[in-house]
Parts: sequence; C-alpha cells; structure tokens
Amino acid sequence: MKVGIIGATGYGGLELIRFLHNHPEVGGIELFTSSEEGTIFSSKFGHLLSIHDTPLQKIEVETLASFDFLFTSTPSGVTSELLPPLVDIGPKLIDLSGDYRLKDSSTYEKWYKKAPAPQSIVKKSVYGLTEWNEENIKSASLVANPGCYPTAVLLSVLPLIKERLIDPRYLVIDAKSGVSGAGNKPSQTTHYSEMNENFSIYKVNEHQHIPEIEQAIAMFADSETAITFNTHLVPMTRGILATSYSPVQPGVTNKQLNDCLLDTYKNHPFVRVVQDVSTIGTNRVKGSNYCDVFVQLDERTNRATIVGVIDNLVKGAAGQAIQNMNVQLELPQSLGLDVIPLFI
Repeated sequence: MKVGIIGATGYGGLELIRFLHNHPEVGGIELFTSSEEGTIFSSKFGHLLSIHDTPLQKIEVETLASFDFLFTSTPSGVTSELLPPLVDIGPKLIDLSGDYRLKDSSTYEKWYKKAPAPQSIVKKSVYGLTEWNEENIKSASLVANPGCYPTAVLLSVLPLIKERLIDPRYLVIDAKSGVSGAGNKPSQTTHYSEMNENFSIYKVNEHQHIPEIEQAIAMFADSETAITFNTHLVPMTRGILATSYSPVQPGVTNKQLNDCLLDTYKNHPFVRVVQDVSTIGTNRVKGSNYCDVFVQLDERTNRATIVGVIDNLVKGAAGQAIQNMNVQLELPQSLGLDVIPLFI
C-alpha cells in the first residue's frame, strides 16, 4: 500500500513512521509538510538516518488523492479545512487531530475554540475506538482517531457502565500524562527547569476531552452523564494513567467488576485486564499499543476504583490509528503492532 503522513514531524507522526516502517502491507511512506518542503526528513531526526532519507513534500490535494491511506497528525483546526476535499475521492483517511471526533459543531467550537469542520463531513466520520466500534470502522472513509486521555478512560470504564455495574452520574476521573502529550513545540509549561521535579494540574474542568468522553459513553453505553475530569502533567516523557472513581450499583461485587472487564476484552489483543495492582504502570505499556485496565471495589465506600494505562503516543495516537487501518483492511489488528513494551 501507498501511505502518506501529514504532520510527520510531531511525536505522533514519528510513531506512525516507526510502526508503519515494519508493517508488512505498507510498500512506501511519503511525508508531507505545510512549511518545510524539500527538507530531508532524517536531517531533522537523526534516529532515522539511512531509514527515511526522503524529502518532505508539499501538501497538494491532487497528490494526496492517489494514496491508499492518509494519516493526519496535526494540531486541531488544520484538518477541518484540509480533509473535506479528500473525503470519498480516494484514500482512506485517519485523522489524529480531534477535528472530527465531536459530532456537534457548537460543542467543538466551545471546547476547542476553533471553527468546526463542515457538518456534512463530520457526520461521515466514524469514531475510531477500535475495540468498541470495529464494524463501523471497517467501512469508514474518515476515521476520527480518539484522543489519548479518552482512550485510557473509555477502555477502562465503558464495560462497567454498559453493564450497569457503576453509576456514571457520579464519575470522577483523575488523569496524568507525560510531557510528550503537549507536543514538540517548546512552551513555558514544558520547559525542562519548570517541568522537571514538578507535578501540576492544568485545564481544570476545561479539558477538550471532556465532551469526547461524555459523547462516547452515550454512544457505546447508552448513558448520559456529566463527568468530573481533570488532567495533570507528570515529569516523564510518555504514558497516561487515568484513575476513575464511581459508586457501584447495589449488590455489585468485586468479582462482577473484574469478570465484566475480562469478558469484554477476552478477544481483544491490546487490552489486558490486570489483577495485581503492583504490575500496572506506565512503563508496563511504554512504546506499545497495549492498554492495561484494573478495577477494585472499595466495600467501605461502595465505590469502584478503575484504572486505565496507555502509552499516549501509541495506543493513544499512532498505534490505535494503525490498528484502525488494519480493521479497514480486514487484517489481524495486531499486524505491525505486536511489540513488547520497553519497560526500562
């Protein structure tokens, strides 16, 4: 297959290259830019020397239309204008930016503070939470790849909400991410001397992933909710650990909670249900497409503690995008992604 990447110079784009390079069905990867046309890619990223010594190309619709798959890993607000001319004319589109995740344009405008994509195109997009939307992803012309935080949260809580084991009306989510989630553009927040040995909260009650999580809970678990969701920056490079708290329904046991997760994901290769909390952590999934989930009932408070852990750049971005490509091609979901986590 002929694959193109727009936004390859970001961390998500680099991870797309890393996995697609070893994908047996990918014959060539071409990279596109809006500002650095002609630059040899490996001159910017020395780890790709002799692996990807190709120039960045100018973004032109006529050129992009000839590809089999096109991945867009850009800041939000870019693909809302870039992709509409490409929908249904050639390549399968997988967008990692967030511009097509929210179905309501006014909600997107409110939370992203940007002009939304055309509503006719948004309606065609399919939310790419692979384990929960596989059938719709298969035939989609445009896949809206989920955000990193929503991936960790939704994979851990959706089974319990769908089976009415927990009460989503009181769902509180405490999420923490490594600094790569902020992208590779330097800022005051990500400056080493301010980020190192500092644990901070940001976008209090205002994170743009709030409506995405609520929309997915309504979509897949048929439950309306207004969540409390806050995010924190941890002085590490990769990883998300999302801890959710929710009351359980009367009579629900710890065994029921665990059995629900085990039954839901028994045929899904990238979600691992962890029984021993000492074996769950960001370095257990680092560099991989795994999502580890854990649940435990606090019988004293009658609340469940639910944990989801991912690598934000892989399962939270590039890995899930390639998993969705595999679904569309009716290939094994793990093809090109079956790597052991780095751990150390």
